[in-house]
Amino acid sequence: KYTVDASKPAGDSIFDTAAFEKYIHDRIKVDGRTNNLGSVIAIARNGATLTITTAPGTIAKRYVKYLTKKYLKKTIVSEWIRVVAVSKTGYELRYRSNNIADDDEEEDEE
Repeated sequence: KYTVDASKPAGDSIFDTAAFEKYIHDRIKVDGRTNNLGSVIAIARNGATLTITTAPGTIAKRYVKYLTKKYLKKTIVSEWIRVVAVSKTGYELRYRSNNIADDDEEEDEE
């Protein structure tokens, strides 16, 4: 059971969890094929948290991070949001702190 918590970006309307759920559902590969989830993998969304329940050994946690990063690149928010591991089975989407510092410097120059 893997989780991806996107509550911070979703709360600011930067991240669409419904589109992210569809992306994961369409792109996840089981036995080398997409759209092959069957009863092996279940994807559920609870608010801004996506839960992927799998049989042991079906997919790796790293694969969930890989797909999440691909989605962030596709939606062009990877410059502001990063994927951080918060537990053995979970990830969280957080804002990049270096962009906040860059924005403050730009305001000081004006």
